[in-house]
Amino acid sequence: MSTKVLIVDDQQMVRAGFGALLDAQADIDVVADAADGAAGVAAARSHRPDVVLMDVRMPVMDGLEATRQILAGSDPPRVVMLTTFDIDDYVYTALRLGASGFLLKDAPPADLISAVRIAAEGNALLAPTVTRRMIEQFARSQPATAPSVELNALTARELDVLRLVAKGLSNAEIAGSLVVAEQTVKTHLGRVFTKLGLRDRAQAVVYAYESRLITAGDG
Repeated sequence: MSTKVLIVDDQQMVRAGFGALLDAQADIDVVADAADGAAGVAAARSHRPDVVLMDVRMPVMDGLEATRQILAGSDPPRVVMLTTFDIDDYVYTALRLGASGFLLKDAPPADLISAVRIAAEGNALLAPTVTRRMIEQFARSQPATAPSVELNALTARELDVLRLVAKGLSNAEIAGSLVVAEQTVKTHLGRVFTKLGLRDRAQAVVYAYESRLITAGDG
């Protein structure tokens, strides 16, 4: 089954270029595009895409509000933010809302195709080192808060897994670090998501910093 994609960007050349590239892939089908956030929300509701590529700054409704509305629906798609800059407070907020990650508009074509496939598989945190740097920067700017009481619901091993996710490690790397099976890591991570009400790894990284489980500069 093909992955259905919606492209939301106010630049026609971007929509046309991304659309042509993705449509050329046998496993990807661009079902619609939209030139502003409001039209993007409407298209998401009518076309039910699996993945939405969402520009940040657009007329009528920006990508942040559009992302909030799309992710508030039932069985929402994965949303990947498109941005010109790798450090962007709008993207940080979008990750908090549940966006699955972000992609630079000037990324190589192979990265765009890979991003769609990764998001469709339910994975997140695209460009992990850049994403982590962005989260660290904005976490530093937030006022200091006490550790979240929600963390008390996690077991010691679940806390370990969350810390390592926040440091950008993959499930396989976490398994190696904790000397457990990769499936065990997936199980722990699933429980973390459920207990903390998180959608995916991107939200987990944001949560780990904002709850002070991990702080900027932790290796």
